[in-house]
Amino acid sequence: MAKHLDLEEQEQLDQLKAFWAQYGNMISWVLIVVFGSIAAYNGWQFWQRKQATDAAVLYDTLEQAAKKPDLAALERSLADMQDKFAGTTYANQAGLLAAQVLFDKGDATKAMAALQGVANKPMDDGYASLAKLRMAGLHMDAKAYDLALKVLDSSPPKSFEALYADRKGDVFAAQNKRDEAVAEWKKAYAALDETLEYRRMLEIKLNSFGVDPSVVKPAASASAVAAALPAPAPSSASTPATPASAAASK
Repeated sequence: MAKHLDLEEQEQLDQLKAFWAQYGNMISWVLIVVFGSIAAYNGWQFWQRKQATDAAVLYDTLEQAAKKPDLAALERSLADMQDKFAGTTYANQAGLLAAQVLFDKGDATKAMAALQGVANKPMDDGYASLAKLRMAGLHMDAKAYDLALKVLDSSPPKSFEALYADRKGDVFAAQNKRDEAVAEWKKAYAALDETLEYRRMLEIKLNSFGVDPSVVKPAASASAVAAALPAPAPSSASTPATPASAAASK
């Protein structure tokens, strides 16, 4: 049997009905937007996790091809990675690894293309900067010095500024432009922490051009840069200019 509402309850019910009649549609749309956003976010997170998982599987395939090496499988895997998973870190790692293997096998053109893919679609500036350093090295191998300088004519992250200056110095040295080379090597030397072995390479380069590194004043930010610098290419220590092969294989 239905219970009859007293006057107070009936009044509250009437107020609720009036409120819903005035604001009900707006509240419904707000709820739809909120829950829709939550669903979309969860869907995006799921898609991101799936992308990362699938990219990891494909990267493993590429890595196995690189170890053999199976160049056909390597190029196939790289193309799939760049096509399907360009927005993942694995795509950048795959490009750098493929470039190294292709260069080692004597195909500098395909190595350059792999590096260009990393430089064009990096997940972060570090990958792009590393790819450009290696691209500059390949251009140096081909004696395309203007192209090497063009690749390096950008603003890298702080942690790569010394490496860019070092590589520019190498390019100028290859062009027999002594003053420009020394200026860039001094810039790189000043930016690096004095405890880094990489700095010793710059000492050798400066000494070979008759410059005493001890007179170069360290940059104020040298210690901050040091922590983010990658290890130097070991083959560079014995020559005045960093070999381009180190840039492609590093």
